[in-house]
Amino acid sequence: MNTSSFPETFRLALCAFNLGMGGRSREAFLSGISQRLARAHAQGAELLVLPEYLSEAFLAWKPRGLKPTEELAFMAAEAEALLPEMAALVAEHGVSLVAGSVPWANGEGGFVNRAVAMLADGRSIAHDKLALTPFELDRESWLLTPGDKVVRFEFAGLSMMMLICLDIEMPALSSLIARDAPDLLIVPSMTSSLAGYHRVFGCAKARAVELMCSVAVCGVVGASPGTTQNDTNVSGAALYIPCEPSLGYRGVVAEIAPIDGTRGEEPLLVVDVPVAAIRALRAGGAEVWPGNWSADHVTLSSE
Repeated sequence: MNTSSFPETFRLALCAFNLGMGGRSREAFLSGISQRLARAHAQGAELLVLPEYLSEAFLAWKPRGLKPTEELAFMAAEAEALLPEMAALVAEHGVSLVAGSVPWANGEGGFVNRAVAMLADGRSIAHDKLALTPFELDRESWLLTPGDKVVRFEFAGLSMMMLICLDIEMPALSSLIARDAPDLLIVPSMTSSLAGYHRVFGCAKARAVELMCSVAVCGVVGASPGTTQNDTNVSGAALYIPCEPSLGYRGVVAEIAPIDGTRGEEPLLVVDVPVAAIRALRAGGAEVWPGNWSADHVTLSSE
């Protein structure tokens, strides 16, 4: 990356997508995505982030009699058809899009949970969820396969990475990322309860401190009319940063409190990532940065 060209700030929009408002057809779904991109553009955002399992919206038009074990294949087929249309909307509106996550065929007869970033310059970047929940390993409903890598990519003068939901709770992943930490870590999520919400968002805030970077996280709310698995979703949206005096102490740029979306709410958070300020901290201006510490000299012992 040409570090001389990075921006002072980067504006992004985080949409806690309401699955009950996803539309009853492909056409209605795409119209809704277009409206959300237009809203983000109107507020000056360069990137719109949608949550994990955006694909649950597709179940609103699933075939009658579709079994839970067949839902992954259906959603994957819909994603394959819809993602090119969504990429066209990105080009139309000039706003890049992290299209939440969708099941995606892994070429070996199974499926991964894939987050896809469709960038305004025409590139497409994918991250396959690494840490799967027990629900995602259930042979009676959604049986998925974990991914095996984290992709670092550059866009608009920033370095970025994506993780999905439970990925952000894994300290081992944080240690791996710390070698080449991004400016912005993007975390689409889906949590069914306040407990899950606080695990994901609390760990996202911790990762911002550990990695000395910005962490953007948002999750789905509401429920798809066709769901058989996730009839409650509780989430919000937030941008977390290091807890440094020059950044306001708290480690929070902005945070929308969690809701369940049952009244049709769909929070949208538009926020500026303080790129230059955090790079200055990483260059030696931080009050305390765990990334400067190494455990190479530490051993574990027992008495």
